[in-house]
Amino acid sequence: MRLRSISATLAISALVLAGTVGTAPAQDPRLVPPGKQKTLPGAPSKLPNVSGDKTKNLDFLFGALKAAPDEDSAKAVEAKIWAVWTTTTSDTAALLMLRAKTAMDRKEMDVALKLLDAVIKLRPDYVEAWNRRATLYYLQNDYAQSMEDIRQVLIREPRHFGALAGLGMIMQETGDDKHALDAFRKALAINPHMERVPDLVKSLTEKVEGRDI
Repeated sequence: MRLRSISATLAISALVLAGTVGTAPAQDPRLVPPGKQKTLPGAPSKLPNVSGDKTKNLDFLFGALKAAPDEDSAKAVEAKIWAVWTTTTSDTAALLMLRAKTAMDRKEMDVALKLLDAVIKLRPDYVEAWNRRATLYYLQNDYAQSMEDIRQVLIREPRHFGALAGLGMIMQETGDDKHALDAFRKALAINPHMERVPDLVKSLTEKVEGRDI
């Protein structure tokens, strides 16, 4: 795949988080430590059914997520948010997304990419299609393309904590700890119950800003 120029990557970075994210060049797959499992935050395997006005649902659910009294309650609300993001009124898009997931599970990345390209062309407002393709590019170590798709996700849904956490992982993997911390903090401000992210914020805060004296 063709990599974007450094200037293009900088432009993407500036737009992603209102100028807070730095450059993340695509990483050579040979540099990934053997056995390292590359994963991004994503939807649970089982999602509840959702109906009604999407915007009102999300506004209510994000409020409930912050107010959740325990982890079990938070996970239930989080699953509903993912369900809203994943749901589409297009049967064709839903079918293509299902086939893309199957292809990714089988490591047929070229097939999955073509399917996701088709979904995005069909439904450019479909947030989860952009997010899924960002994940695919991330798994292929094409960080410039992944960041561009994350930007598209955040344009459509600035509260997408999964995309923000994914952006933080890209920043961290490319050695930009400061902007990784920025992204993780933004994700955690939206969803205080994310797994691993509080620990990442703590360790990166100590690394970037130093320990309190």
